[in-house]
Amino acid sequence: MSEPLDRRPLLVRLETAQAETQRYLVVIERQIAARAERLTITDRAKRWPHGRSALSWTNADERLFQQHVAELALARRGEIDALTRKLDRQEAAIAELRARNRPSPAWR
Repeated sequence: MSEPLDRRPLLVRLETAQAETQRYLVVIERQIAARAERLTITDRAKRWPHGRSALSWTNADERLFQQHVAELALARRGEIDALTRKLDRQEAAIAELRARNRPSPAWR
């Protein structure tokens, strides 16, 4: 068997792919939060008569924001679940590769 002893390049590629997947999940979370904030601000502006606006973020605004986040996350659930599964597979592959690369204890 001519198996390369140094699997470092493969490990680096796997870790890079995992980091990219993780970054993409963070991007999706930011997109959801930004969209939820815009929706909340729009709903809030519709509630208040023109010329009057509350300067502070109220508890009702926070509840509305969280509701929008939940709805948007549900809408993108398939994409988020697929990326989460992919991330789990990548973590398992990295752990397996690291376990294979550990030097075996010397038998005495």
